[in-house]
Amino acid sequence: MSGITRMDISEEWAHAGIVKAGDFCFLSYCVGNIGGTVEEQVNGAFDEMERRLALFGLTLDNVVKMDCLFRDAWNIPIMEKVIKERFKDNYPARKSIQTAFAHVGGEHGLQFQADAVAYCG
Repeated sequence: MSGITRMDISEEWAHAGIVKAGDFCFLSYCVGNIGGTVEEQVNGAFDEMERRLALFGLTLDNVVKMDCLFRDAWNIPIMEKVIKERFKDNYPARKSIQTAFAHVGGEHGLQFQADAVAYCG
């Protein structure tokens, strides 16, 4: 498949952390600081997102869409606070979803995950 580049590959989980296809990059399973507070996990997820975007010379400014997954949707205001700090008015379109994560640590582990689409054209 020409024109498609996959990076940050996890053989264990059978997925690519970021895929560039045409003018867009698709990021999956951005998490960080698992076991920390929700705010720490949101920041950790955005740190991971930044790390992956940098593989293609991109930043959070390139993010145009995010799907944000929460163990508890009542934590959305915490994420919104972090987005205001990290995205500096370059807010992406986004959707927030509550889900029961199937992840080590159960209810005290993973609290937040983000998937994203970035414009890289």
